[in-house]
Amino acid sequence: MNVSGAVAEGFEPVREAFVRNFEVLGDRGAAVAVYRDGHKVVDLWGGTRDVDGAAGAAPWEQGTAQIVRSATKGVAAVALLLLHQRGELDLDAPVGTYWPQYKAAGKERTLVRHLLAHRAGVPVLDRPLTPAEAADPDLGAAAVAAQAPAWEPGTDHGYHAQTYSWLTGELVRRITRRTVGEWIADEIAGPVGADLWLGLPRAQRARVGRVGQVDAPAQSGALKTRPKPAVTAAYADPASLTRRAFAAITPLPDENDPAYRAAALPASNGIATADGLARFYASLIGEVAGGVRLLRPETVELARGEQSSGPDRVLVVNTRFGLGPMLHGAASPLLSPTSFGHPGRGGALGLADPESGIAFGYVTNGFRTSVTADPRAQALLRALRTALTAER
Repeated sequence: MNVSGAVAEGFEPVREAFVRNFEVLGDRGAAVAVYRDGHKVVDLWGGTRDVDGAAGAAPWEQGTAQIVRSATKGVAAVALLLLHQRGELDLDAPVGTYWPQYKAAGKERTLVRHLLAHRAGVPVLDRPLTPAEAADPDLGAAAVAAQAPAWEPGTDHGYHAQTYSWLTGELVRRITRRTVGEWIADEIAGPVGADLWLGLPRAQRARVGRVGQVDAPAQSGALKTRPKPAVTAAYADPASLTRRAFAAITPLPDENDPAYRAAALPASNGIATADGLARFYASLIGEVAGGVRLLRPETVELARGEQSSGPDRVLVVNTRFGLGPMLHGAASPLLSPTSFGHPGRGGALGLADPESGIAFGYVTNGFRTSVTADPRAQALLRALRTALTAER
């Protein structure tokens, strides 16, 4: 495998792990980037731009971007945290303060912080939306506003796999009078200098490869774990919160469809380069070279303060959430216990670690069945820990 890019001295283990992801773990096309104290120390890419690329197919290049699925949720959460930091959003106010239509069907006491921490109780829709309906922010907002909660808001947590799009996106739109995609472009990606889009512009289409589901190699050597019976049962039962949460958009969208990529669904369809994802997270914990710092230290502490912990009513494993980002735990291991970030189902991962000053981004065109802990991203994190430990 011809891997391109560079690593700073001391970060060679990350390159070795990245090469192994292709040789042993079956990566087709991928990239990884790492920032340390706002400066890039790892920038690697390899494979083909398209997951189904045959011999002679277009190679992955520096600047190739991919859909990052739920890793987009971390960006959506920061949009709301920035509005709070600027005094435009009260996290302890009822959602209905900004969005009157949301005060329906038992959701009157839902607070903004409940939306961010997956405690709103609306991970499912009684009538799922089609991909075309889901792309319409008015229809999506109306659907979650009318939906009765599956539990009393604020009393428990469960992953809002798809509905997070309209919960967060509509709050941004109500407060700023801009779409969430426009706001992220103007207030986050632009100032930071990150190749990251929610609603892919036509001019950027050629940079984005085709994605698809891939199986792990039979002889990968990766530790094989068997899901708990309760998890298997939840994914098999069409009536479970698990199945219904992921099926809030039915049928599943074609992630290679230009119309889907042009939509702005902050739960699931952001598109980024590995550098864009890492650079975004670097800007949360410090000033990034050639860009800005987005969050003040007190906002970072607010973001990564634990809001939800324990059995997740949707994912059926123990999860931990701050005000939007996932936190380090057994189901979603990050770089260290101080890290915060968000995975994308089956592949992508972005995170920041304030203690070490590290920001990390991994994107791939081959998605696996994993939800919160992809083996390829985990292998890169283990190598990064090795590199950091060797410095001490």
